[in-house]
Order: sequence, then C-alpha cells, then structure tokens
Amino acid sequence: MAQFFTKQMRYRLGTLALGLFLPSAIWAGSYGAGITNSQWYLAESVFECSLVHEVPGFGRAVFRHRAGEDLSFFLESEFHLMRPGQGSLVVEAPAWRPGVAPRPVGVVDVSDGRRQVSLEARQSVILAQSLLEGMRPTVTRASWYDGSPVRVQVSNVNFNGQYQRYRACAANLLPVNIDQIGRSRVAFASGSKSLSAADMELLDNIVAYLMADSTVERVFVDGHSDRIGSRIDNRALSEERANVVADYLKNRGIDPDLITVRAHGDQYPVSRRPADNRRTTIRLQREGDRPGMQQANGYGGSTSG
Repeated sequence: MAQFFTKQMRYRLGTLALGLFLPSAIWAGSYGAGITNSQWYLAESVFECSLVHEVPGFGRAVFRHRAGEDLSFFLESEFHLMRPGQGSLVVEAPAWRPGVAPRPVGVVDVSDGRRQVSLEARQSVILAQSLLEGMRPTVTRASWYDGSPVRVQVSNVNFNGQYQRYRACAANLLPVNIDQIGRSRVAFASGSKSLSAADMELLDNIVAYLMADSTVERVFVDGHSDRIGSRIDNRALSEERANVVADYLKNRGIDPDLITVRAHGDQYPVSRRPADNRRTTIRLQREGDRPGMQQANGYGGSTSG
C-alpha cells in the first residue's frame, strides 16, 4: 500500500510540475508528427540497428534490432501521459487517404516506466510493414490524468528511405550480442576433451564478437570436471578442456594475451548431475567490469570425469 501511495504521489507531483510549463490540452488528445516535421533517424553498427522517430509532445518511437535478436519496437516518453494497463494498437490511414478502413493489430500493455509500450517481433514487423504501405500505427490508451483517450501516432512520412538503410544494417549485424555470449558454456562427455560441431559454432560466434568489440579486455576460459575419479586426474582433465577451447579461439585469430586459462578440477560443481559439471566456461570481461574469481586448485578422490 505504501509503495502504491508513493507511486501515486510521484505521478501527481510530476503532473503538477509539468502543468506549470505545458497547457492543459496536452494531457489528452493525439500526438504525432505532421508532413513538415516527420523525421526518421538510423543509428547503425554491427551490434545494433535503431530507427528513431520523434513524436512531438510525447517522446520517441523506436524500432530496435540487436545482433542475435529479432526486431522490436517501443514508445518512450519522459511524461507519463498514458495510464498503465491495456491499450489498443490500430493501423490507420493518414488524413489524405480517406476511405481506407483502420486495421486492428491487437492489445498492448502500457507500463508506468519511461518505455511505456514495448512490442515483440511479430507486432513490430506488422508496424514496419504498415509504415511501408503508407499507413500510421496508432496506440490509444486512457490518460493517467483524467481518463480521456491519448492517441500516439507513428508517421510514415520519410520512413521508407531510412527503412531500406536499416535493412542493409541488419544484414551486417553480428550473429550474437554480448548478453548471449558474455557467459558461455561448452559441455563435455565423461573423460572427453573434444569439441562438437555445435561447440565450434558457439566459439566462432564468440570470435566474431571479440573481433568487433574493442572494449573486451579479458577472456576467461575456465575448465571444470565432475567428481568421478581422483582430484589430481580431474584437475588435469579440466586444464586440458580449458586449453582445447583457448587454443580454438587463438587459432581463429584471438590475441593470446587476451585469454586467461584457469583449471578448477571438480572444485566448483554447479549441480549434483555429473554431466552438468563437465564443462568449460567462457566469460568476456569488458572495460569497467568486475574481475573474475582467481584460479583455484583442488586435489584428492578415484577414474577421471
């Protein structure tokens, strides 16, 4: 209850402060760019492609495509104009195309955060296609302040040209992003130190990312084993597993000075299942990240796992 009260007060105080600078008509109505001020901007890299559209009076509409992920879309605003809950998403024709019926896309969740509307891949693609067809996606939700409808319209004007540039950008994205491979795992069969085709594909993706991201300052490769067998043998096997992975990365062009190899034997199990513990982990440390744990040694136990 106290948390709800605090949130209510935050919005009301924000409303009061904003009301000192903006006319009362801003609390409800339609927000969208016209023919003269509709612009789309592309921010592009091998890590992410973003199409950004300013929505006057509301905030921004953004198509975002991260490496290794699908296209997404969100509406972002500093002002909490829409009440949290469920709103509607409709594709409408602009005023200069009378007689074209609107197409409902579905219900959208409106949050109380800065990013008020976030759409998954399917709806994002529908929005992009509708803009290419000269339509205007519109999100409608009751206002936070008096319940009257707030309509946020995304303009198709000047979209097509930037979208073609976006497609070229998306075609050159890396296969993965840092969240997907920043902490990776290669599993091994009992007693094995061989890499499978799937393991090599994972490592190739890591190599592609490392070649592109100059902020990665250390790659930790940590070998582990299960607890079947002697600790001395398991320690040696975990080192061999770590070296197999490290050598693969080096042979693909990664600077050896970037790689730190550590062997832990059976000292750090992650599960009671032996198969889960037969692994080599790869962690990428970028500038400003906390350093990883120091090398550990473990001995003692009877065949290596």
